[in-house]
Amino acid sequence: MDEWQTGRLLVASPVLADGTFDRAVVFVLDHDDEGALGVVLNRASAVTVRETLDGWTDLAAEPPVLFGGGPVEPTAIVALGRATTGVASDGWTPIIDRIRLVDLDTDPALAAADLERVRVFAGYAGWAPGQLEDEIEQGAWFTVDAIPEDVFTDDPDALWHTVLGRQPGDLRLFATFPEDPSLN
Repeated sequence: MDEWQTGRLLVASPVLADGTFDRAVVFVLDHDDEGALGVVLNRASAVTVRETLDGWTDLAAEPPVLFGGGPVEPTAIVALGRATTGVASDGWTPIIDRIRLVDLDTDPALAAADLERVRVFAGYAGWAPGQLEDEIEQGAWFTVDAIPEDVFTDDPDALWHTVLGRQPGDLRLFATFPEDPSLN
C-alpha cells in the first residue's frame, strides 16, 4: 500500500452497517505489511475507569468510562494518553503528536508527571495483512487525519458527525447522512 494509516482515523462509511462498526470512528494504532490494529473511539460503556483501573481515575478523560475498543480480545485493556510535552518519554509508544500508547503497569502517580489524560479501551479492532486495504478500496472506510481531540472527545456519540463535518468537499456531506435512509 502506498499509504499506511497509522495515526489516522477510519470513519465507517454508511455502507458499513454491520452493528460492530456502524458509524464507528477508529484510531489506527499500527498499520503495516503485517496488518492493522486500532481502537474504536466512539463506543463509551457504562463501566467506569474506577471500576476497572482505580489508580488511573484521576487521569481518565471525560467521560471517565471504559470504551469498547473493538471486537478483538474484548478483555484486553488498551490505553492511550496525551503526553504533557512533545518529547518522547521512556515506556510510552508514540502514535501521533503527543498521543501515546500507555503502559498500564506503570505507577499512575508517576505517569501523571508525563500524561495530561488517558482514555481506556476494552478490546481492539484488528485486520489481517491486506484486509484493511481491501475494505478501504471497497468503500467501507473513509480515511482522514486525526486530531488529539478525537481521541479524547467528551462527546463520543457525536464523534462520527463531528469528524465528517470538518472534512473538505463532498466528504462533509456524509455528516448529515440519516441513520435510516429509508425514512427520508
